[in-house]
Amino acid sequence: MYGNNIGDMAWMDLSVPNAEQVKDFYQKILGWESEVISMSCDDESYVDFAMNSHDSKTPEETSSNSFVTGICHAKGSNTEMPAVWLPYFLVADIEVAVTIVQAEGGQLITKIRPMGDDKFVVIKDPAGAQCALYQKKR
Repeated sequence: MYGNNIGDMAWMDLSVPNAEQVKDFYQKILGWESEVISMSCDDESYVDFAMNSHDSKTPEETSSNSFVTGICHAKGSNTEMPAVWLPYFLVADIEVAVTIVQAEGGQLITKIRPMGDDKFVVIKDPAGAQCALYQKKR
């Protein structure tokens, strides 16, 4: 589902006020398993979740988990994130992509922000759909 080429969806996540409740919701409906990711904001510690699908195999095979998405609290750097499933699409140059978004009638929901050594920005297209543009470190 996820790719590494320009234009591919790199991943998808969801930021909500109560990530624990939403994580439990999807675990019960879809059978996802969660891995805790330790976070902190303003001297408060909390956890976000990496959600994995459990690949059932025959007894002769081993089972494995595969990453599906993240479910995050809308805290700290995620405060401005919309409470929607947000795909992150890879772009070659985020500054050029932002210029095109604005020229073509889209809007910036966030400023360009760092994610480790990478950068991303949340946008709204002319129809109102939201996604993130993501540039890996060059």
